[in-house]
This record gives sequence, C-alpha cells and structure tokens, in this order.
Amino acid sequence: MMLHAVIGRAEALPLAVRRKYARLLMLAGGLMVTAIVGALAVWFLVWSHVPDLSVNGAMAKAGVYESWKRGEVIVLIRHAERCDRSKAPCLGAPEGITVNGSQAAVQVGKGLKTLGLAQTDIFASPLLRTQQTADWIVGHSVATQDWLKLCGKGFASDVLEHKTPNRNLVLITHSGCIDQFERQQNVPGGERSFAYAQALFVSVSDKGQPRILGSISADEWQKVEQQVRN
Repeated sequence: MMLHAVIGRAEALPLAVRRKYARLLMLAGGLMVTAIVGALAVWFLVWSHVPDLSVNGAMAKAGVYESWKRGEVIVLIRHAERCDRSKAPCLGAPEGITVNGSQAAVQVGKGLKTLGLAQTDIFASPLLRTQQTADWIVGHSVATQDWLKLCGKGFASDVLEHKTPNRNLVLITHSGCIDQFERQQNVPGGERSFAYAQALFVSVSDKGQPRILGSISADEWQKVEQQVRN
C-alpha cells in the first residue's frame, strides 16, 4: 500500500520534476555501483593478487632474498609439460614430460641455483612427470614422498609440517596440490591457475604462519637470474 501511495504521489508531480528526480536516482545508482566495484577492485588488488616476481625489483621488494638467506622459504613447483596432454615430442614414457618440459625445468633449476641450494630440502611427488621435472631442475635424482601426489584438503598442513626451521623447502608437485595450498591462503579461483613448471614462493614466519610472496613462470627465470646478479 505504501509503495502504491509513493508511486501515486510521484505520478502527480509535473513531468519536468519527475524527469529531474529520475536523473538524480540514476546518478545515485551509478555512483553506488561505481563505489561497490571500486571497493571490490581494491580488495582484490591488495589482498588477493599474487605478485609476478619476474618483474624488475619484485624479488627484493617481496623480501625473497632475505627470507631465502634465513631459510624461511617454501617453493611449490608444478611439474613441466605433460607428454600425454601434448603433441610435442616426449622425453620418454607417455606418463612423463615432454622435451620442451625438460628444457623448462632446466631454466627453473638455473634460477633456483642462482639463489643457492646449500640450505634447501627438495622433494618430489612419486609420479613420473614430477620425478622427471625434479631431476631436470636439480640435475640428479630427487627423493620422492607420497603425500606430494595427494592433493587433498590437508595438503597445506603437510607442507608446513615438512618445513625444517632455517632451511628452505622446494616441492615439485601438481596443480591440484598447489590449488589446495592457495585455497587456504584465500587466493581467489581466478588466481589459482598454475602453468607448467610455474613456481609459487611462500615465506613462513617463526610462528609457522605462511605468506605468499609471488610466483614465477618457467620462461621468466632468466629475468630473475639477472635480478640476483644486479
């Protein structure tokens, strides 16, 4: 009844007045939508964005070097290009990676070695594609652990449990496992798409609280090497 009364009063107003109020309502609505969209955009950029560490100066800005020196970093790396999902030449068995994938893994390894692996534990999922990726990254066989292929809800807890104080941890695993880790860090779905051999850097505080520092694509490691040398 009240709504009908309001509409009735509005219709009783002169046409010019009604048009003026209509324009004001449209302006107010537009401003409200703009404010909401702006707020969401700010939230996304501030709280959700995973920085690209290959950008000049990004490694230092994110604190990667200092955290790495203190042995506070976890690096989650997705395996390289799968042979059974590509038309590229295979490195060997179909369950493994492609020749292109092995070359990408070598680039990842060069970047990690530039940071230094003296105080670093390295483990891989036991599946062939992750084993091969790890071997090409490091240059020799890497110890495997079954939990790195189990991409369940407890994956993030398993990662933190395997982090030794004052030692960095590099894990070669699967996109589903990295996705589970990022979910617990409140990274939105649109940001959780991980490319082959892409690496996610995470720092862990003294209290065991993880913080995402950023990510590096396989083809961007050369830029990171240049950052380290400079």
